[in-house]
Amino acid sequence: MRALLKPMAVVLAAATSSSLHAETTMTEKTHPYVGMWVTDDNHVRHELLPNGRYDEARGLRESAYQGRYEIKGNHIEYWDDTGFTADGDFVDEDTLHHGGMVLRRVRDRR
Repeated sequence: MRALLKPMAVVLAAATSSSLHAETTMTEKTHPYVGMWVTDDNHVRHELLPNGRYDEARGLRESAYQGRYEIKGNHIEYWDDTGFTADGDFVDEDTLHHGGMVLRRVRDRR
């Protein structure tokens, strides 16, 4: 009986992993907030990457902070790779309030 349970667990784990990957891939391609967000003075440049990671530059420091993020509705939670956490809210499709800052979406990066 024990020999039968182990293969079943492996199949179940593989199916779960596969469906989670498919869901993540769909979200990666379609999430409306993915892209570059900057403060009006361009000091903070916050890029939300399609893979659920972010890369934030501050002044002359490129990649000053990096980590992962999750968005639920108009709320975003950040987990920096060093363990720091933060959050923010999208006020509309082009405005993000984060850590006392207002960031605006960069629509055209040419």
